[in-house]
Amino acid sequence: MTIKEKEIGEIVVLELAGKIMGGPDASLLNDKLHDLLDNGKMKIIADLANVNWMNSSGLGILIGGLTTMRNNGGDLKLANVTERIQSLLMITKLLTVFDAHDSLEKAVASFKK
Repeated sequence: MTIKEKEIGEIVVLELAGKIMGGPDASLLNDKLHDLLDNGKMKIIADLANVNWMNSSGLGILIGGLTTMRNNGGDLKLANVTERIQSLLMITKLLTVFDAHDSLEKAVASFKK
């Protein structure tokens, strides 16, 4: 997994790419989120458009990221959720936990409500 970072106003978009499968990926995202929190960045969007595979460990990484953000007064939302990841979230009933959007624009707009 690779992570590219960009900012849209006060929102940080993390563009995740490749496979999210646990192991080193877990610390990669966790470290990134803690760096953002240390810099006062509380609104994060994980853009999943370029994620081509995610297993249950990958879901665990996202849950860990969400927990980290919410425990520190922030939030993590998902954007560009692919059909495969959408069905994974549905099967695991995590659609009720994550604020998931089918486009980056909708995810950004959801922070402005």
